[in-house]
Amino acid sequence: MATHITAECINCGACEPECPNEAISEGDDLYVIDPDLCTECVGFHDHEACQAVCPVECCLPDPEHVESEEVLYERAKRLHDDKPWPSLDVLSQDLSHFRKKKG
Repeated sequence: MATHITAECINCGACEPECPNEAISEGDDLYVIDPDLCTECVGFHDHEACQAVCPVECCLPDPEHVESEEVLYERAKRLHDDKPWPSLDVLSQDLSHFRKKKG
């Protein structure tokens, strides 16, 4: 599922440079995430980078855009077609929050 920025955003901009897909931009009153560019950092990190740096924790999963790891990974590959990508079945644990060990 794509991430979205809630109304609690304080417009600090900390999230924007962290996005590997340039999916975050400044809106009228708060920053916004383009769901067509968001990959939840799958293929880049084992966490969503915008969430990690947000001081008010307003970068949250968007229930309007639920997506699988496969869909997000394919989007990342399409957006960064100049980068070599391993197949999804061998993607390492540090490149997808879907693969983080629970507990």
